[in-house]
This record gives sequence, C-alpha cells and structure tokens, in this order.
Amino acid sequence: MQIIENTIQKYRYVIKIAYDGMKYKGWQIQENASTVQEEIEKALSIALREKITIVGAGRTDTGVHATGQFAHFDSSKKLDFNIVHFINGILPYSISVLNIYKSIPEFHARFDATFRRYLYRICLKKNPFEIERALFVPYKLDMQKMQEASQQLLKFKNFASFCKANSDNKTYFCDIHFVEWKRNHDILEFHIQANRFLRGMVRGVVGTLLDVGKGKLSIPEFIEIIESQDRKNAKMNVLPYGLYLVDVGYPAGLLMELNHEEK
Repeated sequence: MQIIENTIQKYRYVIKIAYDGMKYKGWQIQENASTVQEEIEKALSIALREKITIVGAGRTDTGVHATGQFAHFDSSKKLDFNIVHFINGILPYSISVLNIYKSIPEFHARFDATFRRYLYRICLKKNPFEIERALFVPYKLDMQKMQEASQQLLKFKNFASFCKANSDNKTYFCDIHFVEWKRNHDILEFHIQANRFLRGMVRGVVGTLLDVGKGKLSIPEFIEIIESQDRKNAKMNVLPYGLYLVDVGYPAGLLMELNHEEK
C-alpha cells in the first residue's frame, strides 16, 4: 500500500514591529512573565486561526523599546497587507505591527540581518513627557569630547569590555558601521549601527561615554577600557528605557511588499 504524505504549503512572512519595552520583561518568551514575543504570537495565532511561532532579529532586554524590530513566521494562509489591521486590533496598545512582507522559505530574521541600528536618548532637562522614554542626566556634558571618544569605537573589533557578564558569546567581535551623537533641543541622541551587538553593549558604551562627557574619563582612558577587553573596567550600564532598536537591515530583494489586493 502506498502512503501519500499530506503536506500543507507554508508561506514565510516577515513583520516589522514597534513596542514599548517598559510594559514587558523583554522580547523572549519566559515563564510567569509578559513578553513581546508572547503577545505577538498570541495575536497572530488568533488572527490566522493556527498556531504561530515567531523568530525575532534580536532579543531586547526588559525596558528596551523598538521602533524597527523584525521577526519571521510561517503560515499556511496566503496573506495580504490588510491582515496588519486585524493583528493590531488584537495586540495591546503597547505593541504595533508596522508592516508585513513575504520572503523566501529560507529567510531568517536573525541570521540574514546585515546590520542592527540602535538609538539611546538622554534628556538634559527634566521633562515629565520623557519619563521612561529617555534617561534624565542633570549634568553638564562635553559633547565634543563624547563625540571624539565615540569615534574611537570605529578603530576596534573586540568589545568584550562592554558585554554583560555571564553572557554566552562565542565571539566578542563586532563590526561597527557608524556612531554619532546628535543634539535635538534638550535631547541628546546616541546613534550606533553594527553587524551585531553583544548583550548590554550599547548601554555599557553610553554609560562609559557619559563619564567622558562629565570629565571623569579622558579619551585615552576610554581607549584603554576598550583595549583591556575586561567588563570590570567599563562603567555601569545606563538604564534600559532610553534604548531603542530602530532598524534591522537585510539584503535587497529578501523582503517583498504585500499589497491590499493579493489573495
């Protein structure tokens, strides 16, 4: 007797997501805690009427926000863009699906990413509307020295000095593409992009650069911290709620827009 295997065609989709990290214990699903991944999987499973599991481009920590996180999932349904409105109607207000794309079956949100871009926001003037959105720093900062020190990061590859303790990393090497401080009225913005980041790396870098801005560290001392490859030499991580994952990059052609008419 010939056995015919019943296979259901699966389509691979990619979603772009924004969320308020203060409402969740990070991205990754964990027991007895509300997470971003869990909320999105529940909403997708309800909307598509099938069990959905998503894989994110990165795992943001508790309190870290995102304006451009990406994740992929498989579905037996052929979707069009209108599903975004349905999913957002199910999701809590603190999470939003911004866009949905189709991709090739082999696409992987984490391993196919060519860069991640982060932003850290610092508020120089007490502002009740920036609570849990930016770190309040009531000190005078030397932005020129912070800018000069930040450019030193481009000269290095090993960033073990800024990696969170007890992290399971096979390598501490990162290729930083650009780094820059910008001022927008009373808000300082730290922009950084790299092919990958170590756990806690951006918050450790910002915390150490702030000591440069306060005059507690010289630029040569900042360089020595990087060269030491020892987390004990870097300064404390700044608080998570000023950090945003703003974008993830992929090779051209992997993310294909869905239109409103596709069935």
